[in-house]
Amino acid sequence: MSTSSKPLLSRVANSIYWMARYIERAENVARFIAVNQNLMLDMPRGYGDMWQPIVDATGDRALFLEHYGSATEENVIRFLAFDPQYPNSIYSCILSARENARSVRETISSEMWEQVNSLYLLITSESRKPVPEVLPEFCHHIREACHLFQGTTQVTLSHNEAWHFIRLGTTLERADKTTRILDVKYFILLPSISDVGTPYDDIQWAAVLKSVSGLEMYRKIYGRISPERIVEFLVLDGEFPRAVRFCVSRADQSLHGITGTPLGTFSCPSERNLGRLRAELDFSQVDHILKSGLHEFFDSLQTKMNTIDECILGDFFVQRPIARTAGG
Repeated sequence: MSTSSKPLLSRVANSIYWMARYIERAENVARFIAVNQNLMLDMPRGYGDMWQPIVDATGDRALFLEHYGSATEENVIRFLAFDPQYPNSIYSCILSARENARSVRETISSEMWEQVNSLYLLITSESRKPVPEVLPEFCHHIREACHLFQGTTQVTLSHNEAWHFIRLGTTLERADKTTRILDVKYFILLPSISDVGTPYDDIQWAAVLKSVSGLEMYRKIYGRISPERIVEFLVLDGEFPRAVRFCVSRADQSLHGITGTPLGTFSCPSERNLGRLRAELDFSQVDHILKSGLHEFFDSLQTKMNTIDECILGDFFVQRPIARTAGG
């Protein structure tokens, strides 16, 4: 651990790390829902299945089918936004983030705690309303509240070990979700290969960029919509905050900030695996990624990030994150 300040107890580090991941996860789910709703307005009536792919992006398709069956708009929104039994719904993520935050109130700032409570009050209030009445304003309010939490963290918490655990959790969660939305678009969202290169294809790729708030920055760099350039931007860009490479780089910096080990070296499995992934992304080229298979690349990337998360659990934490139990 870094010697710049008193090392965190593993319980505290664990709760802070997962508080950050849960809030980032809630924001990303809100992004997916909002962008998909807007996408439906741009596509012709009756155009394919627009909601099942959003469930697929979570990796929880089987759980959804077990409890809801058909992927109607209302079912998917209920599942992803408000289902208290689904641990990755916006509702469950925010409640879990609040439980973790409450357990470390002596470590985080009072402003951070107040913002987590504001998120909690927002989601509990909105969950009582009929689904059609809460969107898209609801998704906007969730994203805005999550941004406020992240901004509050930046300016009210010392950039010490606790801050590094927060950034580590946030960036790893963000990188994972960027790979998932790209993977779903490339292999599932298009109902027919004949749509590739059509205006509908451009609309959907623009929706991918919007889902990570990247359309404006992408156009400033590349101009016209191009699947190859979008993959390059969202995977290999070193400056855009939601690009996978950017997130992995910042996670690596924070991990070394926690251990005090110089960058480029490692003292534990977490640093070794995260360093390998960072190097792989630093030296990757989009043409090679596409030639070897985009789905295979993302699948491998998600497996590596899962391994890193397991290593972080083993290297720093002694218990699982606080999460709500069914019906809790």
